[in-house]
Amino acid sequence: MTKSTTHASDFKGLPPELFGFLEGLEADNSKAYFDANRKIYDNSVKAPVDALKDELERDFGPLKVFRMNRDIRFSKDKSPYKTWVGFTTTDRAVGGIGSFWQATAEGMKVATGAMMLESDQLSRYRDALVNDGPGGEFDQIRADLAADAMEVGPGDMPQYKRVPVGCPKDHPRSAELLWKGAIVIQSYDRARWMHTDVVADRVRAVWSSAQPLLDWFERHVGDSAKPARKR
Repeated sequence: MTKSTTHASDFKGLPPELFGFLEGLEADNSKAYFDANRKIYDNSVKAPVDALKDELERDFGPLKVFRMNRDIRFSKDKSPYKTWVGFTTTDRAVGGIGSFWQATAEGMKVATGAMMLESDQLSRYRDALVNDGPGGEFDQIRADLAADAMEVGPGDMPQYKRVPVGCPKDHPRSAELLWKGAIVIQSYDRARWMHTDVVADRVRAVWSSAQPLLDWFERHVGDSAKPARKR
């Protein structure tokens, strides 16, 4: 739940230069581009993102900013940088239960839920879904959020093609048993209001409204026992 606070904020919005920097990085994902535009990154990307993070931490607690550098050790894509910026409430890159915010050259995304659950989490998630008690709670949360124009779904994550072994194939929540997580994602195309402090209000609204989904995952799934992976 958010806390009611009154304070002066350093966050004034996401400057146009932030989106321009990310657009340029998409076209030229190189150290040469990054170094040539370091001042723009420091002043118009890192600074406002940090200010937004600080603003939201007043209500939601510690947030972790994603690093710009990609981990390319085991990736065929050797692009050195992410082409987006963002932060999250969770330490986990995989199996994380929490909320995140992301800005790209095209706009921004605000999300809450569980992403790419680890195997031990998936087992508890499925057990909860097939149980009438927590499964019914999940259905009610989805209905409540849908009434607020927020859809709970698998997001951009891949899904299983068959209902897992041991789960009834004709179960009322068989579709959800194919998911590797469940999340609310609100996407916004790039617009002028993003250059104002309205951004913080939009993030608060989504994270607060979707809190019941987080609470459900905390109660019935919880963290993974596996080590957290690097972002």
